Amino acid sequence: STQSTWESEMKYLILCLLIVDILAGNCGGNCPSRRCPRCPCGMRRAPINIGAICRSHSWSQRCCNCVVRGESGGNAHSQNYNGNGTYDVGVFQINQIHWRSCSGGKAPCNVTTNLRCAIGVYRGAHNRWRPWMAARRCGCTNSP
Repeated sequence: STQSTWESEMKYLILCLLIVDILAGNCGGNCPSRRCPRCPCGMRRAPINIGAICRSHSWSQRCCNCVVRGESGGNAHSQNYNGNGTYDVGVFQINQIHWRSCSGGKAPCNVTTNLRCAIGVYRGAHNRWRPWMAARRCGCTNSP
């Protein structure tokens, strides 16, 4: 019947719009806040070995592991859109204000580039974890 065909088409359309709405704001799961107007690190998740990335620099391994878990959960494509209009991206959630100095102005979604940026931010904070929001929860704000 025409009525049931119309109802089926409407249900399908509503389902499609719901899927588009979910994917658009959360970048395929990479933007947990679901407020990202665009997806600088893409729509595919990129899990990394947190221990391995933390061991590549001489900082507190406990703090690094905790901060990375708290900031990105170990997803190299993690991204967050901030209220001031900037993005935090990558394993270490590097804020957009640092992109020019550490990644040529591009989002440091690559693990190696994100690590290089994190080391620069860490050194700029006198070898402290203070710049990362997760550092407070980890008890690492004053830890090297």
